[in-house]
Amino acid sequence: MITVNEVTTATTAEPLQRLAAQGVSVWLDDLSRRRLDSGDLARLVVSGRVVGVTTNPSIFRAAIGSGEDYREQLAELAGRGVTADEAVRTMTAADVRAAADILRPVYETTGGRDGRVSIEVDPRLAHRTEATVAEAVRLARLVDRPNVMVKIPATVAGLPAITEVTGLGISVNVTLIFSLDRYREVMEAYAAGLEKARAAGVDLSTVHSVASFFVSRVDTEVDRRLTELGTDEASALKGRAALANARLAYQAQREFFGGDRWAGLAAAGAHRQRPLWASTGVKDPAYRDTRYVEELVAPGTVTTLPEATLDAVADHGRVGGDTVTGRHDGARADLNALERLGIRYDEVVRQLEDEGVAKFEAAWDELLQAVETVLNGKGADAR
Repeated sequence: MITVNEVTTATTAEPLQRLAAQGVSVWLDDLSRRRLDSGDLARLVVSGRVVGVTTNPSIFRAAIGSGEDYREQLAELAGRGVTADEAVRTMTAADVRAAADILRPVYETTGGRDGRVSIEVDPRLAHRTEATVAEAVRLARLVDRPNVMVKIPATVAGLPAITEVTGLGISVNVTLIFSLDRYREVMEAYAAGLEKARAAGVDLSTVHSVASFFVSRVDTEVDRRLTELGTDEASALKGRAALANARLAYQAQREFFGGDRWAGLAAAGAHRQRPLWASTGVKDPAYRDTRYVEELVAPGTVTTLPEATLDAVADHGRVGGDTVTGRHDGARADLNALERLGIRYDEVVRQLEDEGVAKFEAAWDELLQAVETVLNGKGADAR
């Protein structure tokens, strides 16, 4: 198995190269001080294996929670008497800033399309619009790199925040999208933000956005319900909901950005908001470990991969042509079949959004508690 510490040869990198040839941008779903200091990220970028980085509260909990690689900075922050919130913000911004510098050449050569690094707004603000906007602006200024993307959750309160932050000319990664209806609202919010930016004289060509549509978590929940039903018909539908949902999302994206409203923005230099497939690591060992990469190949998309999935794709990925375009009818049929079995789509995606926000809040709280322990001198590190 190839590891992320190795610069791949043309042979081992071939599946990733084929993804790029199909118009798919591969972003790494991981970041840590160790990955930065060891040169791992730089090697991944130079080798062409990844062209962007995403982070989330769980990733930073795992990275900073160990304490070892942040010991010196934590000691300095403790000496300044900062709060745990400020310490976490400072450390995460430092990591994102360093990653953005590594990816800056990619950002330059792709005209801002790739070479992006995402940093997420405090998940505890997910249901507070004004606070989300204020924190997004603060993070963008703190990182102070043109290739940063600020992550805002696609909650009801997050939608107007997306518009406001985009209107300020800040590139946004919209996260925690599960519902097709919510995804359409996200695209509307992005377009509204671009219209505000244009009215304010912002150069629209400098603004980019991705919409992180979560994949594997959909199958995890739907498959659980199908297992409870226990029928042959239910069993036959396992593993189909997530792909169906994502393929319909891609169709919705093509429809929205092919409309008259978008034509006017495009003429002013605006970039389409690209779908980003998130939660691509397979949760069920019965499924092929590269499933959510191979089955969601489409031009103009981003796939963000945790280390294990990146290695698996590079090692044995089967990447051919487009596996999304033109499959929306079958995708709709799959979701309709689930509805007939009593598995309500609206109920599933609402539950997943609530759980997603709650999981990120819990990860953030654990991180803050670990950092506070160190700042208060109650531990040698953040463990």
